[in-house]
Amino acid sequence: MLNVATGLWVLLPWLAPVFMHIGAVLPARALYLFYSFQCHQLPQRSYFLFGGRLMVPLNDLLAAWPVGDPMALRSFVGNPEMGWKVAWSDRMVSLYTPLFVGGLLFGLSGRRWKPLSYRTWLICSVPLVIDGLSHLISDVLGLGLRDGNVWLAFISGGAWPQAFYAGDLIGSFNWWMRLLTGLLAGFATVWMLYPRVNTEFAQMARRLERQ
Repeated sequence: MLNVATGLWVLLPWLAPVFMHIGAVLPARALYLFYSFQCHQLPQRSYFLFGGRLMVPLNDLLAAWPVGDPMALRSFVGNPEMGWKVAWSDRMVSLYTPLFVGGLLFGLSGRRWKPLSYRTWLICSVPLVIDGLSHLISDVLGLGLRDGNVWLAFISGGAWPQAFYAGDLIGSFNWWMRLLTGLLAGFATVWMLYPRVNTEFAQMARRLERQ
């Protein structure tokens, strides 16, 4: 039951661009609206389907949807040339997809996992919190801390191309951090939660059988 519910939850955002592509605007808008309460949906940090690129640079987005504040791009869902964005950001994809994939692996393994300790789960979640908060502070206060990652270029001596340090495209530092911290926290959550839920249901079943 958990896997079915989680599977629907993580797959529906990918249907929004499919609906836009085939002209079913109303169900697409409904999905964008529903997931807007769970995600910022900034297009510069979202995947696009049915366009030339899986992620679109911020400058191209601003050219297509000229606004003074990049945060105002939230309402931009795409166009036929760029494609249509998934209904939640790349961070949400990397964080919540493991809940579904991990749940499937848990079931296929015979549900024999020893639950991850709360302390270990917390340690696995800290990188996600740090990465998310640093992005939030940078965006809200306009500090540019995560826009160009100048601090990282200084520390690393500029060992990588400029495209690695700046922006949010696939292969950039920001993209890698959102991907890796999301996967780590997502799979750790399954490892911590699912064995405990399974144990509780098993104990409930035994009590009902005795009764």
